Amino acid sequence: MMRSISGLMRLSWRQDRRKMTVALALMAGNAVAVPAAAVALKHLTNAAAAGDAGTAAWSGLAVAVAAIAALTCAHFAHIAYFEVSELNVLSTDEQLVEISNGTPYLDHHERPDSADRMALAQDELQRIGEGLQALLTGGSLAVSLLLTTVLLTLVHPALVALPLLAALPVLAGRWAQAAADRAREESIVDTRQARHLFELTTDAASAKELRLLGLVEHLQQRYAEHWQRATARIWRGELTAGWWRAAGQAVFGLGYVAALVLVVGDAIRGHADVGDVVLAILLASQLNQQVAGAVTITQQLVRSGRSLRRLDEVRELVPQPVPPPGAPVTPLRPPERLLEGIRLRGVTFGYPGADGPVLRDVDLLLPAGSTVAIVGENGAGKTTLVKLLNRFYEPDRGAILIDGVDLRHIDLAAWRERTTAAFQDYARPELTARLAVGIGDLPRATDDDAVRTGLARAHSGVVDRLPYGLDTRLGRSHADGGVDASGGQWQQLALGRAMMRDAPLLMVLDEPASALDAEAEHRLFARFTDGAARVAADSGGVTVFVSHRLSTVRSADLIIVIGDGGVREMGTHDELIRLDGLYAALYATQATAYR
Repeated sequence: MMRSISGLMRLSWRQDRRKMTVALALMAGNAVAVPAAAVALKHLTNAAAAGDAGTAAWSGLAVAVAAIAALTCAHFAHIAYFEVSELNVLSTDEQLVEISNGTPYLDHHERPDSADRMALAQDELQRIGEGLQALLTGGSLAVSLLLTTVLLTLVHPALVALPLLAALPVLAGRWAQAAADRAREESIVDTRQARHLFELTTDAASAKELRLLGLVEHLQQRYAEHWQRATARIWRGELTAGWWRAAGQAVFGLGYVAALVLVVGDAIRGHADVGDVVLAILLASQLNQQVAGAVTITQQLVRSGRSLRRLDEVRELVPQPVPPPGAPVTPLRPPERLLEGIRLRGVTFGYPGADGPVLRDVDLLLPAGSTVAIVGENGAGKTTLVKLLNRFYEPDRGAILIDGVDLRHIDLAAWRERTTAAFQDYARPELTARLAVGIGDLPRATDDDAVRTGLARAHSGVVDRLPYGLDTRLGRSHADGGVDASGGQWQQLALGRAMMRDAPLLMVLDEPASALDAEAEHRLFARFTDGAARVAADSGGVTVFVSHRLSTVRSADLIIVIGDGGVREMGTHDELIRLDGLYAALYATQATAYR
């Protein structure tokens, strides 16, 4: 709890010290005003009973001032800390973005357990805004509770037990929250699946297929089943939490009744006046409200503290590069020009949690200036090999050498600056067409000539078909009206983005024309051969083209057939046909299918 409180205070103090100071002062005023009103009402009651009009008037004025102060301080404190709460949410969202993108690797995006933790963090960080309100309200309640305890003790020493009993509902509230939290943890898999189905059934891109295949009712049923399982677990957790809270409140309720009986008995015996009875009733009532508020605030603080801990959890999930043995203190720069090429030496890699490695003991050379096609059946490891070349993962064993230098010895940011890629699951940034292409080389993102050159290299005329050319806003997130580009248009923009850099050492085209038919893809690859020649001439760079259509890669300098965890065959198209192995068989099968 203390860690949660200190974390929230540090976070809020960094946002705006002035507003935090004002909020703390106003909440302190609220904390003092509430018990003060009860004391003033005691004096008002005694003065009225004694017929002392002057004292009664002044006491009534004090009651009014204290009541107004309590309401006013709480209201203006809310204005002061509301903006800070919003800034807290924005700050933690920014931290989550930084954590998610603070690694060159993809593990936390592709592992289901990491994805679950990330989704849970995204959900719970939205609650961080309630944490500051809970913290300040809790501090105010603590001061009020202390003053209430002192005043109750002055009425009757035995009443000091009443605030002690107030600890039981607070503890019960913490146990209740723990039970509810366990239920949420247990339901996260079903919650994530239900969220996915909701997005799938409400997404415009999938609407046609769902209706055509008659899947809407089926997916709705599965959505309901996942939510029923999730809500059943959450309901059981909340039911257990409710019993804990009820038990804590019941104990305090018995103490509350006993305290009133004790004070009224003293008044009957003449040991207390009417004002003491009124004060005891008011203080006990305030204490009851303070306890109920403390239980709620404790839950909010626990949730907010847990939300902050989620940041630490996902931070631990995100791997950071570890320099290999023998790495230079200062990472090396990539070569200006490739001379030998990119060599894989004994590379073995398996995804975390997988049954076995995807690639085993891979040895091959991608010669400088060459066009390399990687082919193979689905799941053979083609994209995995590309991920290793881009250093999205590190090999479990072996090394990737750039002109004989271990890729792990080369500065990663500098290597990424000398690579470019178009992936089959390309991004769809809802920006202007100019920026959607231009961010492929960020320093020249707004350079119209550079953007048009990139599109020309991709042999794309997509911008000419957009209503406002490069100024066209893409996507539906624009309030002033954006163009909902087709899948093919987005793909052409992604290809233009990949062509923005002038002299890459590695250009990867991973199924870049998956939305095109075989003939169109073949024409596209033929045009990319010209681009590969430019890359080879400028930097000796290697162009890697991944495709499952073998007819499109015939002109590649080197064709690598991936299968069974390694390189099955390697050579030119003619050499592999003469070999009459796996490539020849797959090629013949596909050729027959396309006739």
